[in-house]
Amino acid sequence: MEKIIVEGGRRLTGEVCVTGAKNAVLPILAATVIGANESTIFNVPNLKDVDVMEKILLSLGCNVKRMDNMMWVDSKPLDKIKIPEDLVSEMRSSIILMGAMLARTGEVVVSYPGGCEIGPRPIDMHLKALRELGADIEESHGFIYAKAAELKGCEIQLDYPSVGATENAILAATRAKGTTIIRNAAREPEIVDLQNFLNKAGAKISGAGTSVVMVEGVDKFHDVSYTTMPDRIVAGTYMVASAITGGEIVVKNIVIDHLQATIAKLKEAGSLIYYDNDSLKIVGPKRPNSIEMIQTLPYPGFPTDMQAQIMALLTIANGTSIISETVFENRFKHAEELIKMGASIKLFGNVAVVKGVKELTGAKTTAKDLRGGACLVLAGLAAKGITVVENVYHIERGYENFHEELRKLGAEIRKVE
Repeated sequence: MEKIIVEGGRRLTGEVCVTGAKNAVLPILAATVIGANESTIFNVPNLKDVDVMEKILLSLGCNVKRMDNMMWVDSKPLDKIKIPEDLVSEMRSSIILMGAMLARTGEVVVSYPGGCEIGPRPIDMHLKALRELGADIEESHGFIYAKAAELKGCEIQLDYPSVGATENAILAATRAKGTTIIRNAAREPEIVDLQNFLNKAGAKISGAGTSVVMVEGVDKFHDVSYTTMPDRIVAGTYMVASAITGGEIVVKNIVIDHLQATIAKLKEAGSLIYYDNDSLKIVGPKRPNSIEMIQTLPYPGFPTDMQAQIMALLTIANGTSIISETVFENRFKHAEELIKMGASIKLFGNVAVVKGVKELTGAKTTAKDLRGGACLVLAGLAAKGITVVENVYHIERGYENFHEELRKLGAEIRKVE
């Protein structure tokens, strides 16, 4: 099992270029099956989750070619409806293929999804939306069987602005007969990226980025080339790396609007941040300030995917901070690992009280999920001595060459078998 070893105490400086967004490219790759056409996607990050999605597309009969950060998918030969169980168990977001496959073939068989253990993320909303569009769905022995003779446009009211349910509804509605209106839709930038990709291929979607999305069903799609948006969570993680080491990092290839919630909290913690159109410079404080309250919320609120990283920063802040996790249950697994490093954290259900300590001490830790793994590496950058982070495969699901990029910025870090 691979692990990352970090020797803390180095101030990070330099430039880092952000890769394409994992949470945008995965639904876009799912969308490539809808139109029986060719899709060329640029700015595709080299990640474990993307590898899994590539294997799923190949298993369904698609032709796929990858070169550097480009991926070409020809979905014309698609001839299977069952998504392999072992691949679904590796990646939770494989569930978004349900909507895409129903739009393409009217039928799909999928097992219950896996991925990070960050608490129950029920797919009831996905299934409810697909049923409203006309799909018959049966659940038995751990599998979901979905079939639709014809998908029909309808009005969908989501109980919660779930990103996955919004994406699944959009994907299924692209070829439904008539118009679909999705209310209380998630507003994340990745949904705007999915809309832009589909529209470029011939779909008629409007409203992504607002709480009401309208999809007018179409019959035909055409070949498309598209460049994926940059990853706002990767950008935020490098920003915390600068803040936690008192560093000075320029983060390139970003969309400033996507980062406003993270920028606001890092400024509150004492960082200086300067930005223009597509890059920013963050200068970390000598010691971070505590933050009175951080509450994770759907976009444009503070992202749940940045909660672990900001917790790492607040462990060495001057004072006590409170973090309230409202999006996912059981998303504080990194806290017990930070405590091994000397952090003072008390958990009360979905609330963490973080009392800053003067310094963390290196320890042997284990990544329990993707962002928690990144959090432990960040803590290791600031800690005295050597930190070992095991289960590196979690980190590689969402960060391309994470340890190498940090080494270029001056970190004493390596990955070993």
